Formats: sequence, structure tokens, C-alpha cells
Amino acid sequence: MKQSGCPPLLGEQFPTVEVETTLGKKKLPDDYAGKWVVLFSHPGDFTPVCTTEFVAFQNKMEEFKALNTELIGLSLDDVFAHMKWIEWIRDYFHVSITFPIIADQLGKLATQLGMVSPELGSSTVRTVFIINPKGVILLTMNYPPMVGRNMEEILRAVRALQVATENNVATPVNWPNNEYLGDQVILPPPRNVMAAQQRAEGANQGEYQCLDWWFCYKSLEK
Repeated sequence: MKQSGCPPLLGEQFPTVEVETTLGKKKLPDDYAGKWVVLFSHPGDFTPVCTTEFVAFQNKMEEFKALNTELIGLSLDDVFAHMKWIEWIRDYFHVSITFPIIADQLGKLATQLGMVSPELGSSTVRTVFIINPKGVILLTMNYPPMVGRNMEEILRAVRALQVATENNVATPVNWPNNEYLGDQVILPPPRNVMAAQQRAEGANQGEYQCLDWWFCYKSLEK
């Protein structure tokens, strides 16, 4: 049984919370029902690595939106600091930040979500939550304060999660550019002898290919 106060785990519902953001009050995850969400924390406003990340997230905004995905930032600063930082980014990088940034100056939400590592200081680490349209957490990433995130990997992860959940399949390493399977996807292995036999029959009919009964794959077009 999960202990009270522990951060949410993969497969669990994102906790229902009301937050103050640069775009007004938001209720999570309810206000984003039907949308995928990338929620990411950063150690603090007016820090160089975080600034480059925010510019990168904004520059990828249209790609995220094409995937029905919304962006939400968070740090232990108040709304006024966020607003001033947004102005600074606009003036120096000529980029306007249009996604909301959660103000969590007391660190209550960051602590609840496991975004603070006492061994690395009192600020948040670089955590990423990818949440599905039903408010379920499907993926988390944690980076230390000194390493910036890779936007292409976050986009790839969203695409892979969408493909996997919508088609009841898995994606191989480096998908969609796997060295052996390319952009093909992996079927879940059979759970009993009868299912294994059916899987072999399906392979014989060309529905998919198999290296063995437990390792079968296909193109999404089929």
C-alpha cells in the first residue's frame, strides 16, 4: 500500500490541485481534460539554463499543440517574478512565453509531486511529468539543476506514449528510428499457450512479423 504523502507514481491520477499561474488560476488536471500535458519544473526564475529551456519549450509550442499537448511550467517563485522573467526573455531572446507558469513560492505542490531533492538544495530539480487526457501520469523524467533537458526527447516521448496507448503496442529503443525495426511497433507478448498459438497463426497470415512467439512487431499501417 502506498504511504500517505508519497509523490504520485506512474499510472496514478495526477492529484487535483488549484494553482496560481501567470495566466490566472488553474485547476489541475481538470482544466486540461481531453488534452495531454507536459508539466515541468525548473530551479528558479532568472537562471541561465532555465531561461534556455523556456525559450526552447516556447519554440516547440506548435509541435506540442499538434500532438494535442499543453505545456505548464513551475518553480518556487511568485507570479510577479515569473512575469518579470517573461518580460526579460521577450526583451533579450525576442520570444514571448505563452504557456502558464505555476507560482509555488511555498513549495507545497513541488514537494507533493516529488520535485524537490534535499540533497541538491531547496529548489526544484528539473522534473517532467507527461499526463494523458484522463489525468493519468504516464512518464516522469528527472534532471539535476546543472543539466538542461532535451526538447526532442520530450516530444519523442509524447509521440511514443500516444502511439503505444492508442494502439495497444510498445515502442522499441530509439523509436521511430530503431536500428532493427525502424518505425515499427512491438506487440504485447501473449499471456498463455493459446494466445501464443494464435500469434503464430497471425504471423503466417502476414498481419505482423515475429522473431519468436514473444517478439512480434508490425507497421502501424497494417
